[in-house]
Amino acid sequence: MQSLIFSDILAIAIHPERLAWQSFRPGVDIYRLYRNPNTGLEAALLRYEPGAKIPEHDHVGTELVLILSGSQRDRNGDHPAGTLVINPPDSHHNLISEPGCIVLIIWEKPVSIRNMG
Repeated sequence: MQSLIFSDILAIAIHPERLAWQSFRPGVDIYRLYRNPNTGLEAALLRYEPGAKIPEHDHVGTELVLILSGSQRDRNGDHPAGTLVINPPDSHHNLISEPGCIVLIIWEKPVSIRNMG
């Protein structure tokens, strides 16, 4: 695997079309940066459309989220661009991005969605 270098990651919100986004969940696209299927470690950029929601889910491992643009809200409050959120193992939450946002996310282990219905 070659090194990935983003010289100005904060500018991704200005030109998101430069990446080959893929559908991830309704209203959320993903650009995978790194994925190790053996350990579950994964890093990605997520792009939320305005109003996109992620249902209640459990964190098996640590999740690190850096909001690059826009904002998202969970049980701990509103998280605008520039906020770093670290969700520890055995925590859970849902979230919404009312204005839309782009985040850098690193999962130590995959999350488990509580209710797919």
